[in-house]
Amino acid sequence: MPTNKTPTPFGWRYYGQERPAFAIPPGPGQESVWDYPRPPRIEADTREIIVSVQGTEIARTTRAIRVLETASPPTFYLPLIDTARGALIPESGSSTCEWKGNARYLSVRTTCGVMAHAAWMYPDPYPAFRELREHVSFYPGQLHCTVDSEQVHSQPGSFYGGWLTPDIVGPVKGTPDTGWW
Repeated sequence: MPTNKTPTPFGWRYYGQERPAFAIPPGPGQESVWDYPRPPRIEADTREIIVSVQGTEIARTTRAIRVLETASPPTFYLPLIDTARGALIPESGSSTCEWKGNARYLSVRTTCGVMAHAAWMYPDPYPAFRELREHVSFYPGQLHCTVDSEQVHSQPGSFYGGWLTPDIVGPVKGTPDTGWW
């Protein structure tokens, strides 16, 4: 672990050009979050993504988009058309991403009730991320999410929405003592 924890003037010091000494080297078939760029990039993903709650399917697609950003596991965005009709309920409130724009939050309606603040989307993303329009992402800490049948774990921290799968190595942003990255 580096001993110099002095943040840059903007609070960030890694941009995907080289892995820091504390990064876990990826094995065969793995990706390091430290190889992802900053600003993030978007790429299509054709693996089967399923989002469900207690056996009720909320979304299923092979047309997902991954957003890849330094130090974070990928965030998967699924086409709205591939979500169950009536499952998403707009909430009040929003947040702003410096790269993607203004996010709107959604509740997820299930047969068991409503899960507040379980998803989000960018209805009018910034031009560089226009592909995210008409797509939604889900917090894997609240819902059962799989990527090609692999269980997704949530990125640490209450705000982040990254999807951790066995093919991703870190450490990742959100764990204790990562604010200086």
